[in-house]
Amino acid sequence: MTGRTITLRDFDISPFRPIMTQLSTRRFLQGAALLAAGLLLAACGKKEPPPPAPAAAASAPASAPAKVYVVGTDAAYAPFESQNEKGEIVGFDIDVVSAIAKKAGIEVKFVNTPWEGIFNALGQGDRDLVVSAVTITEERKGTMDFTAPYFDAVQLIAVKENSKVAKFADLKKLKVGVQTGTTGDEAVSKLLGKTNTNIKRFESTPLALKELEAGGVDAVVADNGVVIHYVANNPGGKFKTVSDKEFVPEQYGIALKKGNAELLAKLDKGLADIKADGTYDEIYKKYFGAAPAKAAAPASAASK
Repeated sequence: MTGRTITLRDFDISPFRPIMTQLSTRRFLQGAALLAAGLLLAACGKKEPPPPAPAAAASAPASAPAKVYVVGTDAAYAPFESQNEKGEIVGFDIDVVSAIAKKAGIEVKFVNTPWEGIFNALGQGDRDLVVSAVTITEERKGTMDFTAPYFDAVQLIAVKENSKVAKFADLKKLKVGVQTGTTGDEAVSKLLGKTNTNIKRFESTPLALKELEAGGVDAVVADNGVVIHYVANNPGGKFKTVSDKEFVPEQYGIALKKGNAELLAKLDKGLADIKADGTYDEIYKKYFGAAPAKAAAPASAASK
């Protein structure tokens, strides 16, 4: 043998080309089949994407805010209504109406309102309620509605300790202070005459009592609750009080615009509820030191 290196070129492979081609084609088809099978398996094993989340439900429309009932009150009539050192309106009337509102399921807001315009504000709709030691009278019931009575009152005379006044008639020749437009004003006007210059009218009962302390008037006629509270809290004034059976008993009510039967019913029920569960008596004791006396007969005179 020679040392020549034998290569493929030394062989004639043409007879084998068809076989090789066939093998190549078969391998291609086998590879394609395997690839397809792999893709199919991959597709079968692939997790389906989660269905799209349902569209968020439309938000429910916001409910309308609860009505806040605006309560007018002349906050210069302690202990029924006044302003504390923070300017907040406080007092017996305020506590009573707040307790009634809670029972009735309504919200209230107290607004200081001058007495002279308080009923006009109610009639015009600027105030929904008025609570300001307002006496229930037939005349007033012609233009506004009232709840059941929540307080019994009567007029009382305040004088200095050394005064000789013993009854209402003794005021005929004296200078008498009253709050404009109240029962005291009406009573003294009947006794002295409406235009009598001895009647001194003030914007509030405390102002009239301050004038008594200063010696500018000889007596003051006003609701008993206010007079008793002022005398007790101003011992330096050296006052005393005088009652008279001629004074007609009065009853306070919460005033509201005429015709609002639904609101009136809620207030009356709330008042009955706080009387039944003892809340009213607790409020009364807080301001007057003892439980209320038996209800007085309804009054007919005009008053604060």
